[in-house]
Amino acid sequence: MDTSLSRLVRLLCGGFSNQAQAFENPPLYAHILVKVRPLPQLEAGSLLLEQSYAINPAAPYRIRVLRPEQQGETLIIHNQSLVDDRRFWGAVEDESLRRQIQAGDLRPLPGCAYVVQENGDGFVGEVEPGCRCLVERKGMTTYLVSRLELDAAGMRTLDRGHDPESHELVWGSLAGEFEFERVADYSSEIPEEWLQALRP
Repeated sequence: MDTSLSRLVRLLCGGFSNQAQAFENPPLYAHILVKVRPLPQLEAGSLLLEQSYAINPAAPYRIRVLRPEQQGETLIIHNQSLVDDRRFWGAVEDESLRRQIQAGDLRPLPGCAYVVQENGDGFVGEVEPGCRCLVERKGMTTYLVSRLELDAAGMRTLDRGHDPESHELVWGSLAGEFEFERVADYSSEIPEEWLQALRP
């Protein structure tokens, strides 16, 4: 029987596209692809995320290793970067390259975990409080405020960067959240042994 944690991992494992939104309103929304696949050689729940513009999927602008975990009644998605991440560009579509990712390649991103709650058949989450998830953008250091909604149909996200001192908005969508439809399901790639390990 699925636990909340294993359902979260299953729902994260997929391909997502906001093509409909981008084609409907191209001045406000770029066409973005998000792909998330399991990394069986790493700790249970470890998932590779690549996010890219559809016009150049071979050069992702965000590549991370996510690892959902249950802490008491709370679900947390740990967010990790990759050392020399360009080495792994395209790994989400290349199994042999994915398998080269080892624990020593991961670096934690302090303050950047998502705190997640069940919401009907899906989940909602936000970056942990404290304004500690620092992101370099437009030549400035900003802190990330991010929200995620996830269900079987897709994913909605809103990322914004704020000035650490004035808290003013520096970057991010002014038009509202990005709406991603699920276009691929990679949950069948989750190792069987993970399902046991993901029980709280």
